[in-house]
Amino acid sequence: MTARNTSKRQQLGTVAFGGSGPGDLGLLTLRAADLLRDAEVVLTDQLVRADDIRPWCSTEAEIVDGSLGEDGQPLAHAARAKLVVEAARRARTVVRLMDGDPAPFTGLAEEAGACVKAGISVEVVPGVSAITAVPAYAGIPLTDTKSRAVHVLTTSEADPDWSAHASADATLVVLGHRERIGDVARHLIAAGRAETTPIAVTSRGTTTHQRTIVSTLGEVAGEIEELEAPALAVVGPVVALREKLSWYETKPLFGWRVLVPRTKEQAGEVSARLRTFGAIPEEVPTIQVEPPRTPQQMERAVKGLVTGRYEWIAFTSVNAVKAVRERFEEYGLDARAFSGIKIAAVGEQTAEALRAYGVTADLVPSGEQSAQGLVEDWPPYDEIFDPINRVFLPRADIATETLVAGLVELGWEVDDVTAYRTVRAAPPPSEVREAIKTGGFDAVLFTSSSTVRNLIGIAGKPHASTVIACIGPQTAITAEEHGLRVDVLSSTASTSSLVAALADFGAAQRLAAVAAGESSWRPSQRRAPARRKAK
Repeated sequence: MTARNTSKRQQLGTVAFGGSGPGDLGLLTLRAADLLRDAEVVLTDQLVRADDIRPWCSTEAEIVDGSLGEDGQPLAHAARAKLVVEAARRARTVVRLMDGDPAPFTGLAEEAGACVKAGISVEVVPGVSAITAVPAYAGIPLTDTKSRAVHVLTTSEADPDWSAHASADATLVVLGHRERIGDVARHLIAAGRAETTPIAVTSRGTTTHQRTIVSTLGEVAGEIEELEAPALAVVGPVVALREKLSWYETKPLFGWRVLVPRTKEQAGEVSARLRTFGAIPEEVPTIQVEPPRTPQQMERAVKGLVTGRYEWIAFTSVNAVKAVRERFEEYGLDARAFSGIKIAAVGEQTAEALRAYGVTADLVPSGEQSAQGLVEDWPPYDEIFDPINRVFLPRADIATETLVAGLVELGWEVDDVTAYRTVRAAPPPSEVREAIKTGGFDAVLFTSSSTVRNLIGIAGKPHASTVIACIGPQTAITAEEHGLRVDVLSSTASTSSLVAALADFGAAQRLAAVAAGESSWRPSQRRAPARRKAK
């Protein structure tokens, strides 16, 4: 290589070709995830949207849709290759994220070849292919003791050798357009495959929208019209294994559309847990957290905390932890400022927020995780063993007086300080409000009394068919006071317990539907005509 060419290569960026998997971004490889974090430009494919991939990238990364041109039409391989080269010429690190695995049935050869021709360094990161992943998510192994050969065919092939796929013992994986699967079935029958040969067609594989239809080559054409793209078909005896091995579409909340009325920051963990049970979470903020109108009270309290004014500090919410932490950072303090102070948390969720800050709570209610539960476990003030009788209570402006009254009764003096204000959020989009009122959601998770009041205030009352899940007794009482029937109550006041309780409910609903010979167990598909009323 000449010195001139070497200099040119050093001035250009590098392009890493990675696979996004067939739909579930959890199937990204560790290497692909590392590359995305460092990328300056990310060019996506057809299955991945900017909003989906954004959490994996740096905030400064530019995300470009590499699947469509300015006219909205799909780009040809040559046009995509040009787009990749142009990106590498203006950025140091580029990730070309391809659907599935970069190697099979993609434009890797054209795009990588164009980069090499332009003197741009390339890296290819193998990914998870739809060829293997989608059947696995559908509960269909591609081989067993009797079927050892696997053939792969795309519907874009003009006239393949159908006789090569006619063996009754071979498994055939068909990629491509759903509407052409019927043609594939007819050609296979003409080539010698029996009309009764099993075929499974899966749409939107590896996502919570996945749907699989099992049929035969002779009948499949008339049974898949309602399936969405993209679709993948598996042909052969292994399809029969799905009856026993289907694990994904039988998750307890699979396909359930679950409303999570929390802010995006708070809802992230809840939504992630819901997805592990197969649900489709939809986050709708019902409150906004804002600083107190007069910050001087918090300033004095934090100064008193540092100078030894308090024996205890009691956190009654994650937002309270966040408010104190932000004030600490504003003053140049960190978790060491809690040294020598006893710390109480109203529940596991709040205790977890403290642990994330490097602080372990000394007191978490052993019973009901609420203000009342905290009072029941709180030790009374003892003049001999407690050198200070004062408690710092940072909380919301709308908090109840249960904790303050209980601590005073136990002999403590309480500095009840407004650490943050909660205000009602703006109403969600009209289509979300309509879905709430008409039963478009299968379930709604209420994590506090305020989420009940605010959701109804900004969006209306959930439909009678919607499953109502509440995090604790007080939240359940508020829901019932607003005319809702509570279907699910978590055993402890934590969001993980609440999601698990909803999953148990969903599993029971599914078992009951199967026992009754019903094909659907999603509440939104079995809507009652009237509004829900409390018992």
